[in-house]
Amino acid sequence: MTEEHTRLAVLSDIHGVLPALEAVLAEPEVAAADRIVLTGDITAGPQPAEVLDLLREQGDRVLWVGGNADRELVEHRRGERARIPDPIGPYAARALRPEQVDFLAGLPRTLTLRVRGLGKVLFCHATPRDDEELVLVDSRPARWAEVFAGLPSDIGTVVCGHTHMPYVRLAHGRLVVNPGSVGMPYGRPGAHWCLLGPGTDLRVTPYDIPAATARLIRDCAYPDIAQWADYFLNARATDTEVLEAWGPKDGRCSGTGRPGREADVSIRDSRLRGSRT
Repeated sequence: MTEEHTRLAVLSDIHGVLPALEAVLAEPEVAAADRIVLTGDITAGPQPAEVLDLLREQGDRVLWVGGNADRELVEHRRGERARIPDPIGPYAARALRPEQVDFLAGLPRTLTLRVRGLGKVLFCHATPRDDEELVLVDSRPARWAEVFAGLPSDIGTVVCGHTHMPYVRLAHGRLVVNPGSVGMPYGRPGAHWCLLGPGTDLRVTPYDIPAATARLIRDCAYPDIAQWADYFLNARATDTEVLEAWGPKDGRCSGTGRPGREADVSIRDSRLRGSRT
């Protein structure tokens, strides 16, 4: 914690999409960053083993935080979970090598670093206390106070992922940063990420989506890979649709704010059903 980083590249929600990850890693500013920080949901998608291999090839430049989808794959492989809400989850779990399962199981849920211009920054997947509860760009102040409860007062910035939509906002004096999703964006296509330090710079890397789709269809044995790739790589779910679906699930009505995976699947499945009729 004593080391201060000048510039960090933050990647979230890669979801096993190797072409999107390759495009981001090829960015000069990612290559020049002090470190690459991952904020979870790295592997639950069409190419989980390949994505892990590429990231681990980067050595100690990569700092890791696990997400709920990574945890679900581990639990499924270890017989601790019979069902994964996302239909591609069981395929992704089977595609991991045993040592990769063990690696994912050991990932921390949070990481705190000192960043120039921002002070102490806490990185997590969904919220500092839970890897799957929902907070959104328009979540009410009381919700942010709830998820920040118990957070040390010297944490001035919280970086999270999980919702696949980029934003920066203030909440109770803390800066909240969501870099969006590298592999499964909502709202607009492209591989979303951010640069952190001394400020916050949300980025999106365009890449050849038709070529990436063809590559996934060629290389991935998941039966519905063509529809999966078309839906997620092209960001068929709009930010408006997702916010409308998830708004009641961030605790603003009476829910717990935790059923994000089921909501994610229901949005996608309803759109896929519509495309088949």
